[in-house]
Amino acid sequence: MIIEPEKYIYKITSNELWNISLKTGTLALTKSDIADGFIHFSNFNQLKETLRLHFRGQKDLVLLAIALRDIINSIKWEKSRNNELFPHLYGELNIDLVRFAKPINVDNEGNINLSEIFK
Repeated sequence: MIIEPEKYIYKITSNELWNISLKTGTLALTKSDIADGFIHFSNFNQLKETLRLHFRGQKDLVLLAIALRDIINSIKWEKSRNNELFPHLYGELNIDLVRFAKPINVDNEGNINLSEIFK
C-alpha cells in the first residue's frame, strides 16, 4: 500500500489504549483528550513536533492514521500551538476509520524516524 502522508490525520496513543479500542470498536481516549473534551489529532507536518513535545522518551506507542476524506465533515480545525490549526474531533471515533496502526517509539529527545513508517 502506498501511503500519501498528507492525506491523513494522525493520532498518537498507547498500545494499551489501542488494545482497548480494538475490543470496544471505539477509540479509547487519552488523558488529554478527556481533559480537553475532544480527540487531538495532528496533520503530517505537525506530527514530529507533537511527538517531540508530548511523547519524548515514550515507548509502546501506536501511530494511527485516519484518511482525512473519511472524517472531514466531523473535524473542527482550531488554533493551538504556534497559532497553527489542528484537527480536533468532538465525539467518538469508530476504529473502522483507522487506515493503519503502527507501533512507534520516541527517543529521549523526542525524535522518531517517520520515513520508516511511511515506506
